[in-house]
Amino acid sequence: MYFVQRDVRPKGKMDEVFLENGFPMGSSRRVYKIGGSEVREIIISSSQLASPMVTDLVYQKYHKLISTLTELLVDDEGDSSDSMREALNQIEKFRLEIKNKYRNYLKRKDLELMSKQLMILKKEAMERYLEIRNQFLKTNDTKRSK
Repeated sequence: MYFVQRDVRPKGKMDEVFLENGFPMGSSRRVYKIGGSEVREIIISSSQLASPMVTDLVYQKYHKLISTLTELLVDDEGDSSDSMREALNQIEKFRLEIKNKYRNYLKRKDLELMSKQLMILKKEAMERYLEIRNQFLKTNDTKRSK
């Protein structure tokens, strides 16, 4: 069952009521054909319908983030504070995105699982960042004392 709303709101702006009560699906660049009409924006208002789609979307992003973070943490050649800072920034960005956009559609169990694993990776990245920083400070102190 669907409802097609024709040009009721200004072009390019989404209605606040729909954003609060539904999940926007797809992109505004893609055109879908539904019932002979061209549709640019699809907003799913049922949380039961949106939940599996959002869960799949979040898990794809999550697994991509985990692989990137693992690569950054395991890579011994690129042992720099920049890579550790980048890992910490990516973790925080993902956490805020989940909190702001997808929290209402995900199950508590999924949120806790992702949170635990991200906290472990964040702790590891922070430890490595502090080690690298301390080594850098020691090196600078020894250079100055000579």
